[in-house]
Amino acid sequence: MNASFEGTLGSFTQRTTRAAREHEILRVSGWIPNDNWPKVADTAIDEILKWVQKRSGGELPPEAWNRTSFDHNLGGRHSDGIRLHSGNSDIWAIRADDPDKSIAERVWTVEVVIGQLPNQSPKFSTRLLVTTPENELKIEPHTPGFVQQITKTCGLFSGGPRRLSPEPVLIKSKADADDLIKFLVNPNRQLPIFVVTLDDETASDHPMLNTSALSLAMLGLAHVVLVYPEATWQLTNCFGKFKSVFGGAARVYLPGFSEDSNPYRHRLVLADQVATRDGAACCARWIRQLAADESVRQTRLGREVLPFAMIRDANLLLQQETLKKEDASTTDQLAAANTRIEALEKRISEKSEENEYFVEEFEKERARAETAEAQAGNMAYQIQGLRACLKKAGSDPDQEIEFPSKWTEFADWSDQHLSGRLVLTPRAQRGTRMPDYQNVQTAARALLWLANDCRDSRISGGGSINNRTIMDGIINASCGNDAYDFEWNGRRFSADWHLKTSGNTRDPIRCLRIYYCFDPQTQQIIVSDMPAHIRTRAT
Repeated sequence: MNASFEGTLGSFTQRTTRAAREHEILRVSGWIPNDNWPKVADTAIDEILKWVQKRSGGELPPEAWNRTSFDHNLGGRHSDGIRLHSGNSDIWAIRADDPDKSIAERVWTVEVVIGQLPNQSPKFSTRLLVTTPENELKIEPHTPGFVQQITKTCGLFSGGPRRLSPEPVLIKSKADADDLIKFLVNPNRQLPIFVVTLDDETASDHPMLNTSALSLAMLGLAHVVLVYPEATWQLTNCFGKFKSVFGGAARVYLPGFSEDSNPYRHRLVLADQVATRDGAACCARWIRQLAADESVRQTRLGREVLPFAMIRDANLLLQQETLKKEDASTTDQLAAANTRIEALEKRISEKSEENEYFVEEFEKERARAETAEAQAGNMAYQIQGLRACLKKAGSDPDQEIEFPSKWTEFADWSDQHLSGRLVLTPRAQRGTRMPDYQNVQTAARALLWLANDCRDSRISGGGSINNRTIMDGIINASCGNDAYDFEWNGRRFSADWHLKTSGNTRDPIRCLRIYYCFDPQTQQIIVSDMPAHIRTRAT
């Protein structure tokens, strides 16, 4: 009876109460380029305080405007400020809550830190968080308005050596395009770049995507670039069609992009997908969410972004040590110690909740990855079955393939015609950029054999393919002692087979080598290196 009653009561409690959880929406990390630090810091803090006061339910206390520590609570809106001096360091921080005007129990929180550290540029960081009991959070992320004000009044750099701009950057000339290409492949770039293209030289903006609104919403999270038709040709010439963007389409280039990057990681939104209002609105939401998610994923708390709790703890410790040095009364020291203990307990509780959240998100992502892998495997089997049916009916799906005539087309040709059957690793793609080997079509025909005959044989467990002549002068053979290990997509493989020109020639103009292996998990041929002979332990 009691157990039943307790169970009913517990069930009732679960139905009538919802636990609120804090979600981190975005992070902005940067620095303010000004030698006159006290003045520029004062200007930036003033912009932040004006923004906070509009959401605080009343006037902030004088301590806030005097840049000293304060605690302000009015009508459920809590603002907490800290000024921390320690040696050559000067840090100002604020945390402010603002209940949502439309959604009950949803509370927005912003944390901002401005500081001067020894031998470093003036630092700026902010976090946007929301506490809510909602099971599904449907929002369109937008950086707080003070980021725009600081960018205008002080200037702000974030995510690499590029000044932030509240307006999209226009790319019209050859020089503009060259500058964009250098920025895209810059290994020090930390923010995504959203490239939106036009198909009309006279247009002032994309017909459906409002790039000015996107740039403002993602200020500090991503760069927005508007490219005119003439300049898109340089992107295509440099990266190839599969990594470029043109004709009214849009593309995100994530940090780490290079000429040999996997094009599918840097998502392309086709022109017809943003040709309608609904399509453009969906694309804009996705862009803003991706930028916000990347900001949380790529920046590190305690390094690029300082959480308010960390500064609060440091301030409480400093107060406790100061009281001890000044030989304050036992009562004052005990009060300071208790305050610090309460703050640490609160932080531990927050960390525990944060860890639970990350575990849940990890499980969700793992489930998504397993589903995606299963779907990819099913698609591979279906494609294999369809190709078999076509061949049985007397039709060869690859009969009409046009082979590339130059190496600059090779990687794109492979992605277009062999995707799902064969993949070139980044190292193999680099090898096809400007090789000494001259016969491009022979190399392409060799890959087609790997994607078809070789792959089919490995899947079905057919007869031996060792030392098999696949075309005039080209042999498939085991690497033997020339085999070597390599990594691809976070997994380790052994390149234990290769295609090679017959004879013993090592003349790089006439010598072809394609090192590869078969991956039974994805049922693909993975080409590790080509088209030159490489040195191994045996050679």
